[in-house]
Amino acid sequence: MPIEKHDLIHEFPESKDTIHKLKMSDQHFAKLFDEYHNLQHEVHRIETEVETTSDEYLETQKKKRLSLKDQLSAIIKDYEASITS
Repeated sequence: MPIEKHDLIHEFPESKDTIHKLKMSDQHFAKLFDEYHNLQHEVHRIETEVETTSDEYLETQKKKRLSLKDQLSAIIKDYEASITS
């Protein structure tokens, strides 16, 4: 089974420009983005068996990634709503 990409551009392709703008202008978003990006790469390395770890650790990291994605998604949606209203 192929490993799915979870980087933000693949998760929110319609928001590519917004993500770029927020990375450049919002320090909080940029920090969360970097944390998400690093965590995504760690999870990918574990899932592709480049690194080994316990199943519990992998699940914990996936939950952290999901939490960051939810936070980033909310910021993206709020920003997009603010520029269309």
